[in-house]
Amino acid sequence: MDKLRSMEIFVAVVDAGNFTAAAARFNISPVMVGKHIAQLEATLGARLLTRTTRRQSLTEIGSQYADQCRAILAHIAEAERGAEAMRAVPRGRLRITASTSFGTEWLAPAITDYLRQHPEVSVDLNLNDRMVDLVEEGYDAAIRIGAPEDSSMIARPLRPYAMAICASPGYLKKHGTPQTPEDLAQHECLDFVVGDVGVRWRLQSVHGKRPLQTSRFRANNGQALRMAALNDFGIVMQAEVLLAQDIAAGRLLPILSEHLPVPRPMNLVYPRDRRATPKLTTFIDFMVERFGPAAHLPLASTA
Repeated sequence: MDKLRSMEIFVAVVDAGNFTAAAARFNISPVMVGKHIAQLEATLGARLLTRTTRRQSLTEIGSQYADQCRAILAHIAEAERGAEAMRAVPRGRLRITASTSFGTEWLAPAITDYLRQHPEVSVDLNLNDRMVDLVEEGYDAAIRIGAPEDSSMIARPLRPYAMAICASPGYLKKHGTPQTPEDLAQHECLDFVVGDVGVRWRLQSVHGKRPLQTSRFRANNGQALRMAALNDFGIVMQAEVLLAQDIAAGRLLPILSEHLPVPRPMNLVYPRDRRATPKLTTFIDFMVERFGPAAHLPLASTA
C-alpha cells in the first residue's frame, strides 16, 4: 500500500473519529480503511488506535504519530503548491554560464532587461571559457561557442560568433594599414593565450592559412588585448561582440575584413531531460529574440 495514502487515511480517521466517515472521504470501504491502519501498525510495530464497540481512541504512540503525519502531509502540500506556482509564472533562480567576452559585453546587459520583464526571477551568471558540465554543476543553461557535441543537450542557434581585426586610428596613422595577412609580419599582433600557449593568428589569404609571428604582448583575456589596442600599441583580433562598440564609436578601425576566420556557431544549450519551467522557457525565448541568427549587433561597416 502507498504509505502516504495510508497516513492521509489515518489522519482522516483521527479527525473524523470513525472509519465510516474517513472511508466516505476517500471513496473506499471501511474495511479498506482498516487495512490501511493495520498496515501502518505492522510497519511501526505498535498499535495506533484502541477500538471498542462504542468508541476508538489514540494510543500514546498513535497521538504522536498523528501529529507527525499532519506535519509531513502539510510539507508535501506546501511543496506541491510551490511547484504549481513556479509552473504558472516565471519565478525562481536561473544559473547561466557563458564565455567571458560575450557574457561581459552583451549577455550581462541583456540579462538586466530580462530581469526587468520578470521581477520574480533571479539570475546567477558565471563567466569563464571552460566547458562547464551543466548537469553536474547545476546550471540551467549555457551559451557555447562551436558546434554542439553533446546529444544530451538541446541547442538553440544564436548569432554566429564572428571575429574582427582592428587597430586604433593612432596606431594606423603611425605604422600604416596592412593590406594583406603577410603585411602583419611588420606589425604588433596582440596574441590571445590559452594556458601557456599563444594562439597564433591564422587568416585567409591567397596562400591559404598561415601562422603569423606572435606579439611582444600576449594575454589570456580579450579585454586586456582590447585595451592595448585602444592604447595605440598593436592590432587586435577578437570576437566582434567585444570590439563592436569601439568600432561603432570610431575608437577602433576594422581592417583585413576579407581575410577573417570563418565565424563559429554559437548556441544556447540546456539539458534535454530537464523539465521546462516558465523561468527557463522565457529566458530561452528572450535569448533567441535578442541574439538569434536574425538579430543584429550594432557593428560599424568594415574596411
